[in-house]
Amino acid sequence: MQRGSSRRSNRDRTEATRADLIDAARKLFTEKSYAETGTPEIVAAAGVTRGALYHHFADKQALFAAVVEQEAGAVAEEIERASPASLPARDALIAGSDAYLAAMRAPGRTRLLLLDGPAVLGRSAMDEIDNRHGNRSLREGLVAAMREQSMARLPIEPLTALLAAAFDRAALAVEAGASSGDYRAVLMALIDGLSPAPPRSTRPAPSR
Repeated sequence: MQRGSSRRSNRDRTEATRADLIDAARKLFTEKSYAETGTPEIVAAAGVTRGALYHHFADKQALFAAVVEQEAGAVAEEIERASPASLPARDALIAGSDAYLAAMRAPGRTRLLLLDGPAVLGRSAMDEIDNRHGNRSLREGLVAAMREQSMARLPIEPLTALLAAAFDRAALAVEAGASSGDYRAVLMALIDGLSPAPPRSTRPAPSR
């Protein structure tokens, strides 16, 4: 029993140290940017040693990747909470869209996910993170809408990528001071524009 308790205690301390490093790094990365933040500042803010940092992360970039992963996961959780499977697919897409825009208003989040993330980690690595989180939720919503026949059937990967890019652009614009209502209206129009076209009438045109 004591050995098991000791192992759990060590694991808890290890997880707590890792969480402290991620929290301290997030605060500094959003306040100062990735480039302007040094590892001495991070360990001082987290209250740990440099050895503890390098025990958990290979370098500052690996720590940054963990921060970005956590932020992307938090956004996806907000989207999924707002768009349960009990909603009709189109309603879930709208609710998830609103949740994304709201979640991206968290201080520093656009910088982490949309500016520094691609610049520091590269577009390919950032796409992998997005595909594990927000893009996965969006893709699932689009597939559900196609199955429900409230959306035209289109290639899912290009559709997900292009819609996600539109949402990211909206989040950046709103962060810069643009009207969130205007961008939301356009995004909703994009989603509604994906509705299947009504069947064409086969009746002959009336004679004049």
